Amino acid sequence: MKYALVTGATSGLGKEIAKRVAESGWYVFACGRNERSLEELRKTTYVHPLCVDVTKQESIDAAFEEVSGVTDKLDAIINFSGVQQMASLVEGNIDIVSDMLEVNLMGMVRMNKTFFPLIKNANGRIINCSSECGWMTPQPFNGPYTLSKYAVEAYNDSLRRELMFVDVPVIKIQPGSFKTAMHGTTAKSFDRLSNSTTMYNDVLEKMKFMMDIELKMANDPKYLVDAVMKALQSNNPKQKYRVKNSPILGFVEIWHPEIVDTTYKKVLSSKLVGEVINKVKDKIDK
Repeated sequence: MKYALVTGATSGLGKEIAKRVAESGWYVFACGRNERSLEELRKTTYVHPLCVDVTKQESIDAAFEEVSGVTDKLDAIINFSGVQQMASLVEGNIDIVSDMLEVNLMGMVRMNKTFFPLIKNANGRIINCSSECGWMTPQPFNGPYTLSKYAVEAYNDSLRRELMFVDVPVIKIQPGSFKTAMHGTTAKSFDRLSNSTTMYNDVLEKMKFMMDIELKMANDPKYLVDAVMKALQSNNPKQKYRVKNSPILGFVEIWHPEIVDTTYKKVLSSKLVGEVINKVKDKIDK
């Protein structure tokens, strides 16, 4: 039997991935902090739930001891722990940035380092979840999340070029927007940002409309789960899997940075755009 460890397994995409991997016949160590969700996962065949806080090394060490009591090898680590908040880099609490780095980046670093001996024993592989925000042009007010994912990209590529010398594949997943509970968290954080700002009220009102459209166009999680399964099962996995990335943001990516800045400023500062948005809202409300 093959063994996989999945982080972020108590909600959203991580939970769906843990279930699918187990359904394919793997023994899955499903890591997360939501105890109720862990109990639900316990009912799934081949799933071994673990209460793990990836921001605390002592919690990870305890998980390592429990996993080591079951097996001396891991065929895969799938890192899907993650948080997202919309925030201003100057008006927002600095803890938002540090918390996001702790979960999205350092949690991944800790898990991979701690469990690497078991990966090495199995000649296994490491799959890290990044984001389309990790390679696309940064958007305003998504700075904390974006910088954490840019850091994940650098970490992943550095780790891949290190572990290629011991034949351990390191693969990154770059998801676009998917229908998960994280969307609700993102929307709430945007509302907090809008209610607390003293500088960006008009800009955020326009961004809110655009963000709502983006969330409504979010994709079915099954596409992402399918991509992770390919990365997990392929004899020759790709270095990266881009899954349902935004075509609009992808188009913006080819622009010169000055053009991007000018476009954002003109669109989000334009009174005409605001009037158009209000008219569209009125029609939707009717």
